[in-house]
Amino acid sequence: MVDVFICTLKKYEMRKVSYQMKRFLLRSVVAFYRLFPVSVRKKILDRKRYKKGLIGFALRYCALKSIAEKCGEKISIGEGCFFPHAEKLCIGSNVSINSMCYIDAAGGVEIGDDVSIAHGVTIMSTEHKHSDPSVPVKLQGYTYEKTVVGYGSWIGAKATILSGSVIGEQSVVGAGAVVTKNLPERGVYVGVPAKLIKTIGNGNAEKDLPETDLQ
Repeated sequence: MVDVFICTLKKYEMRKVSYQMKRFLLRSVVAFYRLFPVSVRKKILDRKRYKKGLIGFALRYCALKSIAEKCGEKISIGEGCFFPHAEKLCIGSNVSINSMCYIDAAGGVEIGDDVSIAHGVTIMSTEHKHSDPSVPVKLQGYTYEKTVVGYGSWIGAKATILSGSVIGEQSVVGAGAVVTKNLPERGVYVGVPAKLIKTIGNGNAEKDLPETDLQ
């Protein structure tokens, strides 16, 4: 059945198919995937990880939507992305996840509407316990905390968002930044750990902070 839809998409090219037809085709593929156990759907998602072109984008979206706790529409997933524990992942609509991202939702991950995630971003919802010095860290187990990326935010290339972090709405996290705590909305954050360097005011005007605010 899926092969029939793939041939249809290839024949007419997704850009030339009406929006209503696209929705019908994608929903049909999602419904077909949901006939299988979650373990099989995860394998399908893995097999489509490096599928190129618009067909690859479509099939990754369908596979993830069939697994995720919540998954909106108009979601773009680039090549080489990993989604461990995707059944605990909630994604809004109009979201772009660029290539080589790693999103581990074991403790729950929520991504709001209109979020842009650049390539190579890591989002975690677990971390190793490390309180007992007499036991190797890898044997102490894990803690689980929900991680949230708020509406309209932009996460720069190769940024890392650690377990339990909440990024406020319409925030910017700079390339290579490491988020270790909650970040208030409408801010620009850079560095390791990520710190506020600008606020985004009315009319999207960015306001530089005094240098003392960076300490």
